[in-house]
Amino acid sequence: MRSLLSETLATLLLSLNAFTNAQTPSSTVPVIDLGYVKYSGYQNTTAGVNYYRGIRYAAAPTGELRWAKPVPIESVNNYSGRTINASTLGPACYQASAKGAYSPPSAAQGQSEDCLLLDVLVPSKPVSTALPVLFTIHGGGYVGGSAPFSYPGDALVNRSDGNIIYVGIQYRLGMFGFMGGDVIAENGALNAGLLDQRAAMDWVQRNIRAFGGDPARVTIWGGSAGGGSVSCQLIANGGSDFPPFAAAISDHPWWQPLANSSTQNTQYNTALKLSGCADINCLRGLLSDTLGNLNQAVINATYLGPDNAYGVYYWGPVVDGKFIRDLPDQEFAKGNFHKVPLITNRDAYEGVTFSNKTQTSQVDETTDAEALFPYAGPSFFSRLYSLYPRSDFNSTFYQRVAWFGDFIINCPTYYMASSMVDSLSNSSAVFKLTFAAGTELHGATNPFISSNVTNFPSANNITLAHIMTSYWVSFTVFHDPNPLRVAGAPFWPSYISGGHGSMASGQSVGFTVQAVHYNDITPVIDPDASNKCDFFNGRGWQVRN
Repeated sequence: MRSLLSETLATLLLSLNAFTNAQTPSSTVPVIDLGYVKYSGYQNTTAGVNYYRGIRYAAAPTGELRWAKPVPIESVNNYSGRTINASTLGPACYQASAKGAYSPPSAAQGQSEDCLLLDVLVPSKPVSTALPVLFTIHGGGYVGGSAPFSYPGDALVNRSDGNIIYVGIQYRLGMFGFMGGDVIAENGALNAGLLDQRAAMDWVQRNIRAFGGDPARVTIWGGSAGGGSVSCQLIANGGSDFPPFAAAISDHPWWQPLANSSTQNTQYNTALKLSGCADINCLRGLLSDTLGNLNQAVINATYLGPDNAYGVYYWGPVVDGKFIRDLPDQEFAKGNFHKVPLITNRDAYEGVTFSNKTQTSQVDETTDAEALFPYAGPSFFSRLYSLYPRSDFNSTFYQRVAWFGDFIINCPTYYMASSMVDSLSNSSAVFKLTFAAGTELHGATNPFISSNVTNFPSANNITLAHIMTSYWVSFTVFHDPNPLRVAGAPFWPSYISGGHGSMASGQSVGFTVQAVHYNDITPVIDPDASNKCDFFNGRGWQVRN
């Protein structure tokens, strides 16, 4: 199997090759008039895609706007109705990495604080003047990644045969987007990165018609931290407002613990100490590059990994009592989320990449877990190890790999799908998939769905890539992965199609998932509808806080 790092590097190289040559506006591509500004784009005739790159959806979040709610670009700009060349990639938001555990994230197009940008990819030959929109939130642990490199939409638009528009967004990362604490809450906005995502969705609602899109048919999609972001957008405002989307795809959703107020204040106070600042006004006055270095320095000074709490990225969403009113497991359990058609999925071995293979004893494993779950006590570990006994594993696939993958991704897909089935008026519009192809590791689906090259060169099975892509396109158009699936693609039954049943041997007989392998795609009982996931769900206050 290829490693996740190899897959990432391969994708990055392909992206760099695709974007090396400067693009120039094309007279055959419509100039988009948004009223406050016009945008000229360019066309890739091979892909059949018109591109509009680096469009600002909010003002640069610098100075007083650091750690503040994003300001819509229509109200703060100096465009004066001019025409802007949207043929160049915009910079990524500032990047960081978990201390000692991972290679630093790449930002091939450069980094900037003025990064609240999005790309719009429109089919050159659209089938209508009001196309459904696939709105993509990139992953990267809330500390890295960028729209055009993490989840490029070129191949999706190409394979859609004129049926969808793709929007890929950037949002503030690391301490820029997820600095917490009492001072930020009082003098700014917690979860600024999530608010950026919502601001981009609102921009799409106001402006996508000019590109030929239908604001009433927006599907939000993200993988990993992007999938976790989709989860957060589903529970935003307790599901009480009108969502700027009509459906959601939460791809291997990353549900890392949400830092409590004590940890948030430690992050903030460490930032003051390391910067020599006395208050937030001083932090807001630092140069962007200085804050970018501080972003990583705070992680290095306070994060427990890699020997303890291994696998999480430290910065991320928090409960703010407003946008995120409670822990995600609690909100889904109580029905406090937006009820929309949903796809969720996960890969076969989610915990492998995020487990420290040097930990060989249960003592090491418990020390690691105690740092990850500071509120866990003896009864927690007793039950954990009874559900994941050492006798069930070997030196390659050991306890920590199994329970970490369940806790952070596998079980959340079960919680989301089952909660949506119970709350959505059309319970048949919920679908779940497990993916055992490619690397089979976290992110294995990516090369089979997301590519900036039309023949999916990073996927090692082009037929499977076409099947997976057709499911995604069909769901975007119809909220059902089946109507537009390619010839030979198996029917994907809804999550509830098996009916409800009683528990037996730790599994439900009711929930159906589409299990994908190289040589077989078939419905099976949801393996995550289990006693193990019920255990984590019942201990949410210990593992999510």
